[in-house]
Amino acid sequence: MPVSINVQNASGNNSVPAAPEFRSWVRAVFADRLKGEVGIRIVGEEEARALNKRYRSSDYATNVLAFPCDEDLGVAGLEAPIGDIVICAAVVEREAGEQDKDVRAHWAHLTIHGALHLDGYDHVTDAQAEEMEARETLLLAHFGFPDPWGSLAPQARALHHNR
Repeated sequence: MPVSINVQNASGNNSVPAAPEFRSWVRAVFADRLKGEVGIRIVGEEEARALNKRYRSSDYATNVLAFPCDEDLGVAGLEAPIGDIVICAAVVEREAGEQDKDVRAHWAHLTIHGALHLDGYDHVTDAQAEEMEARETLLLAHFGFPDPWGSLAPQARALHHNR
C-alpha cells in the first residue's frame, strides 16, 4: 500500500489545490516507501504565525513547516506516521505573486519541499541546500513545473534558506 496522505484545508481559502494534487506531489517524494502516513494542513496566517513562533521562535507566518515523526509509532498492520506538513495559503499566494510564479507551481514546490523535510532533507548548509534544490527541481519537472530556483536571485535564495 502506498503512503497515505490526509489533507485538511483549515485556511478558508477556496483556491487551494484539490487533495488529489497534494497526494500526487507527496507520493512522488515517497515513491520508494511501501507505507506510511503524512498529514497536510493548509492554514491561515494566524495559525502559521503561531506555529512558527512556537516551534521555530520566529514571529511571522511562514510558507511551509514540516514536522517529521521521530519515533517509530507503527503498530503491526497499521501505517506508521511519517510526519505533518503545514502550509500557509495566504503566504503561498503572496509569494507566487511577488516571485512572478504560477501559483499552482508554487503550491507543488512548497508541498514537495515540506515532504522532502519529512524524508530527511534539509538546507542548513550549502551542500544540503544544493542537494535538496536538485531533488525539488527533478520532482517538479516530473509534473511539468519549471525549476523553482532558476529565476530567484541569490539574495532571495538565501532568505528562503534562512527562514
